[in-house]
Formats: sequence, structure tokens, C-alpha cells
Amino acid sequence: MLTLKTLRENRDLVIAKLNIKNFDAQPIVDKVLELDTKRRALQTESDALLAQQKKKSADIGALMKQGLTAEAEAAKAEVAQLKARSGAILTEMAAAEQELQNQLVLLPNLPCDLVKPGKGAEDNEVVKMGGPEVKLPENALPHWELAKKYDIIDFDLGVKITGAGFPVYKGKGAKLQRALINFFLDVNTADGYKEVEPPVMVNKDSGFGTGQLPDKEGQMYHADLDDFYMVPTAEVPVTNIFRDVILEQNQIPQRLTAYTPCFRREAGSYGKDVRGLNRLHQFDKVEIVRVEKPEDSYKALDDMVAHVEKIVNMLGLKYRILRLCGGDMSFTSAITYDFELWSAAQGRWLEISSVSNFESYQSNRLHLRYRDEDGKTQLAHTLNGSSLALPRVVAALLEDNQTEDGIIIPEVLRPYTGFDKID
Repeated sequence: MLTLKTLRENRDLVIAKLNIKNFDAQPIVDKVLELDTKRRALQTESDALLAQQKKKSADIGALMKQGLTAEAEAAKAEVAQLKARSGAILTEMAAAEQELQNQLVLLPNLPCDLVKPGKGAEDNEVVKMGGPEVKLPENALPHWELAKKYDIIDFDLGVKITGAGFPVYKGKGAKLQRALINFFLDVNTADGYKEVEPPVMVNKDSGFGTGQLPDKEGQMYHADLDDFYMVPTAEVPVTNIFRDVILEQNQIPQRLTAYTPCFRREAGSYGKDVRGLNRLHQFDKVEIVRVEKPEDSYKALDDMVAHVEKIVNMLGLKYRILRLCGGDMSFTSAITYDFELWSAAQGRWLEISSVSNFESYQSNRLHLRYRDEDGKTQLAHTLNGSSLALPRVVAALLEDNQTEDGIIIPEVLRPYTGFDKID
């Protein structure tokens, strides 16, 4: 959430920056500033009335001592009127404050200076490509046909049990899932990330803290009776560990990693791009989350991008890294790098990770602060990244490593799978 100070001091800059995200911010910004002016004027009036009440109350005592009963009663009547007016102003202030907050949360995060304008994915900037060229055998199959051929993922059974987008992993397919989760966690912890296992259901405060609510409630599964939300990513519960927390100097930075199943409704998704593992309602993902001082957060972002790139290289997959344009960025992000794997069998790129810096946007919603060297509390910066999301990694692994004799397992995974081939 943007701070009022930012809007007061940088109105025109905020509007121009959010225009890069194709967001018309002027009506909301001006409404927020109008409500802020109204609230401050009411606060001034309330303070003045309180001062008058105190003076009149003191006068009443003095008048009573002098035996001026009629004058004292008149003063009491004035105090009662002042109190009534004060109560009305406090009610008006509370309404203005609530409306101000309702408007403020409608504003997305500001993109940083590296982010370029653009309408959507077609305007994203490729900043790096890597990995080996993929050479497929004749009659190569897409992963959903490979899954059926080797009986490792059953999409139809998932439809029977739950519905489309909930596959059942079987045999070596299930072992491959578990292997990838453990491999990703081991690489992350070896790099200094502390592993946590968070809940996979969160309350409204948690959803608000990281920006999923009120922006993305339509994409989240909701347990109505308990008013809990299924997590769309481990970012939500892990980052909320620090909600309403003040970190001391020796507690920052924070570096955490977690595996969770993730749940997304993906409303409106259809067509060939959602076949097989390309888009699911339930999937596994390992996440990395960092809390940093503002001056360190962009160095941390570079470290996270390099870390995810290292994992992709260890798997031996062809990839590219994109810097997202303003029109393709999330509501909460200041800058995002996407990783995509090349699926030669499908002839398309598959997104497998997003690494983002939210600067202080989430921290302001979370009330996440740290104590600086002077003992003053400041908003921290939060970052997160997928390391990695499994479905499309599995899709690329199956497709790019297929041979006439089976699917070859990358060497780094073999200690985790216990086999070197799916056949």
C-alpha cells in the first residue's frame, strides 16, 4: 500500500508512474488527498473543541467555588454542546478515515525506474537466455501424451475425483514430484534460506497483508464457513510471519523458503494453453522470501534471480529471463523478472518462476518495520520468488528429455528419484 506521505509529496509522479502500469490513478489519488485534507481539518477542529472543553470544565469549578451557580450551569450546558459536537466530529473523522483507507488500497504499487511501459506479455523485455538447445526425437510427444504413455500422471482420474486442473501423480510421476520439491528445498537451504512449513489456509488479514485481498479474491478458493482462503502461493503465509513485527538490527535480513501446495481458481482460463500441466488449479511450488533494508533490496533481487537461474541450469533446461513491462506486472510488484522454459514439443515458452521486489508496498500493509541504526522504525522491503513452480518444470523435463527408449532424468535429480529413466 502506498503511503499518504508519498501521495502528498509526489502526486504527479505517482499518477505518471501508475500510468506505466496502464492504471488511471488520478481519480483515486485526488479522492485520497481530498479525504486526507478533510480528515486533518476535522482533527484540527476536534483538538480545538477539546481545548475549549477543558477550559470550560475548569471554569465550572471556579464558578462553583464563587457560588455563581447559574453561571456554572450555563457553562455545563456549553460543555455538553461541545461534547456533542466533538462526538459528531469524531464520527465524521472515522468515516473519512475508513473511506480514505478504502480508496488507498485500490492503488497498485509504483513500478521502479527499470520498468518500461507496455500493454502485456508481448511487450516484456528478454534480458537473458541460456541452457542447451533441445533436440527432440522424431514423433516427439507433448507431456500430456507422455504422461499417459508411461502412466505417471492421470488427468482423467483427477477430473473424476475433483475436477479439471487437479491431476493425480502416479508411480515415477509421484516420485519425480517429491524429488523436485526436496531438491529445490535443499538448494535453497544450502544457499542460506531457512526452511519453514506454513499453513496452507490463511485468514483475511494475511490475504490483505500481501495484497491478494481485496485485489484477487476472485482467483482464490474460499472456505466460507471459517472465512479462510487456500493459499495461491507460499508467499502469503511466509511473508505474514512478519505481520505487525518490528525487526531489530540483528534480525534483518530475513531469508525463508517453504514448500506448499498452491490453489488458484484461474477463472477464465481455457484453450490449448491450459492443456496438461500448463495451467492447474492445484499445484506444488517452492518459494523463497526475503525481508531487507531498503538500501539492500535491489542487491537481494539480483541475488534471487541468480539463485533461480542456478537451479534451472542445474536441471539442464533451456530458459529465458524476462523483465516484465508495466502492463504485465502484478498489482503489488515494483519490478518482476519471469523465468520461462522452452517446450520444444509444444513450441512455446512456459513460465516457471516470478521473482519480484515489492519495496515497502507489502510492508506498509503488514506493518512490517525494522529499527534502524538510530533506533527509529522504518518500513522494510519484501521480496519473493518461485524456486520453482513444479508443473511446467515437470512438463519441460518430460518433453525435452524424451528419447525413443524413455525419459532421461537429469543427473542432479537421480539421488532424489532413485531412478535415472522413466520407461
